[in-house]
Amino acid sequence: MNARGRFISMEGPEGSGKTTQCARLARRLLAAGREVVALREPGGTPLGEAIRSLLQHDAAGERMAPEAETLLFLASRAHLSGQVVRPALERGAWVVCDRFFDSTIAYQGFGRGCDVEEVIRVNEFAVGGLRPDLTVLLDIDVAAGFDRLAGRNASAGTGNDRFEREDRGFHERVRAGYLELARRWPERIWTIDGSRNADALERDIWSRVAHEFGI
Repeated sequence: MNARGRFISMEGPEGSGKTTQCARLARRLLAAGREVVALREPGGTPLGEAIRSLLQHDAAGERMAPEAETLLFLASRAHLSGQVVRPALERGAWVVCDRFFDSTIAYQGFGRGCDVEEVIRVNEFAVGGLRPDLTVLLDIDVAAGFDRLAGRNASAGTGNDRFEREDRGFHERVRAGYLELARRWPERIWTIDGSRNADALERDIWSRVAHEFGI
């Protein structure tokens, strides 16, 4: 029987570089001989990707209530956890996920003003107690993150999504929420300076993962 795999999530405010670091960590793990399942949230399944479109791109054409927004994230996460994450871990694969439940606590709890403890409780219900073994929190100043976003969107010829269009006060609350979660769960959440260059971040993240999990 295979040993249980490992589950690593990557979190951070807008423009923190987490998507880049997820891809780089997945490549490092593959090179080390691990089976890797790379995912993003919301998404990772056909249902999740459909929910992602609703959440990011105003597909419904109306402003979404914070509670409805929260529950859509949870629906995507519940499906992903049961259909993809748990089976992957059970067969010994490593799961690298671009966002997981900390995002909902930070964005919908701290950012939108939903009751944080209630958001934590409904997250627990959605994932059935599933938690990452390690969460890498790429922290970055909100203004610096949006400077990065502007450059990325200009290169790709795209605009900001529904969350990126929120005011800076919202994003400051999200960042503060992430840092509060890191203080609450220091045994799981590792905070690193996301303003550094991507190569330096990759080296530090790999060093931490390799040391913590004996690679």
